[in-house]
Amino acid sequence: MKTQHKEKLINISELAKKLKIFNKKNNKLATHTLRFWEKEFKQIKPTIITGRRYYAYKDVEIISMVKFLLKDQGLTIAGVKKVLKRKLNNLDDNGLSSIKSNYIKNKIKLKTNLLLNKINKFKNNG
Repeated sequence: MKTQHKEKLINISELAKKLKIFNKKNNKLATHTLRFWEKEFKQIKPTIITGRRYYAYKDVEIISMVKFLLKDQGLTIAGVKKVLKRKLNNLDDNGLSSIKSNYIKNKIKLKTNLLLNKINKFKNNG
């Protein structure tokens, strides 16, 4: 018997909160930024159910990379489009390898910090 894997989808507000995308003026979630990126980057394809956007894991990964490249690395939209055209796992590409490796290093660093925090909480409570 085949088992179906149901992928968890998150809505646009949850995604903006997860990626800490806020409007600097009023500190509200900047969901408009995600909708703009969706128009600019064809790789982002949310599922639309009853008029609401829901994002799968692969969309979250792409949007996370877009945010990193635009906000942290200072690339332009055109520059991000060039990076996204290349495969993320090919770190040997000339000129883009340091950008891609920085993204992966940053992601590993964040996950490591989350794990260390959980371990410390466990040690303190256990």
